[in-house]
Amino acid sequence: MSYKAEYIWVDGTEPTARLRSKTRIVADGAELPDWGFDGSSTNQAPGDKSDCVLKPVFSCPDPIRGGDNKLVLCEVFLVDGTPHPTNNRAKLRPVAEQYADQDSWFGIEQEYTFFQAGRPLGFPETGFPAPQGPYYCGVGADEVFGRDIVEHHMDACLQAGLKLSGINAEVMPGQWEFQIGPAGPLEVADHLWVARWLLYRIAEDHNVAATLDPKPAKGDWNGAGAHTNFSTKAMREGYDAIITACEALGAEGKVEEHIAEYGHGIADRLTGQHETAPHDVYSYGVSDRGSSVRIPWQVEVDKKGYIEDRRPNANIDPYNVARVLVNTCCSALEKAGQV
Repeated sequence: MSYKAEYIWVDGTEPTARLRSKTRIVADGAELPDWGFDGSSTNQAPGDKSDCVLKPVFSCPDPIRGGDNKLVLCEVFLVDGTPHPTNNRAKLRPVAEQYADQDSWFGIEQEYTFFQAGRPLGFPETGFPAPQGPYYCGVGADEVFGRDIVEHHMDACLQAGLKLSGINAEVMPGQWEFQIGPAGPLEVADHLWVARWLLYRIAEDHNVAATLDPKPAKGDWNGAGAHTNFSTKAMREGYDAIITACEALGAEGKVEEHIAEYGHGIADRLTGQHETAPHDVYSYGVSDRGSSVRIPWQVEVDKKGYIEDRRPNANIDPYNVARVLVNTCCSALEKAGQV
């Protein structure tokens, strides 16, 4: 007997990578094998040296095909056995291992927008819908669009065993969010990539596209982000570590370093309007959704907990975001003796 394994990987498209996948038939009881692919068709190799290698790193039940079938997330390697330059997971691994003792947790709020016939779902054929206001966490056919896809996606993520923690309708019509976490740096990013693949695949059956464009509708409409909640063991136990992490993210050179890893087109979204801080000005504050980093009010009350970095775009590579957050915050906490 055998089953279908859907091999999923992140390609080399710039400035924002795409997901790719293909199906392999695997004998029951056999280990998931490495598998080659044509890197010249995924922006990962020239035509005269086109072979790249998929190495499975995470697998889960396939909720679309059901049965014993699996979804298999892979890292991309060169044929000489070294990680491909586009393999950002490989760049995260040593950083996660270096600071593993600090026990970093992440929760990523993935916003996205449904598009159909070239416009956001819920937008009329010409012009615009009513202004923002009733759509966020709304209910009713005049306020919410695409719920059938969202419910299907939520069920699929749970059946796959992903660490999905919630969903909600967002501020703009046709815009939604799901949350992955809490989980460690590698796990949260793996689960987010697979959840994205499931979103695209399920929306495909409805003839709808799900986009991670950080500013899907120009004008007075909210952008789409991937607000990233972060904590370490020390932060979950004391408030001084919370402040150390916030200060570290604003240190010299760190603002530019993080913005560079927080998704293409970030200046279009981080304008200082629509619940954002300017992309080139760092700030943090309690309960302030207009700051770069928010300290939730309950964290200040409890004097322990986590921070929310509100800067990452919807189109982030979560491996990159996890790497710079762990590196910046954990190194600062280590230096301060708050571990």
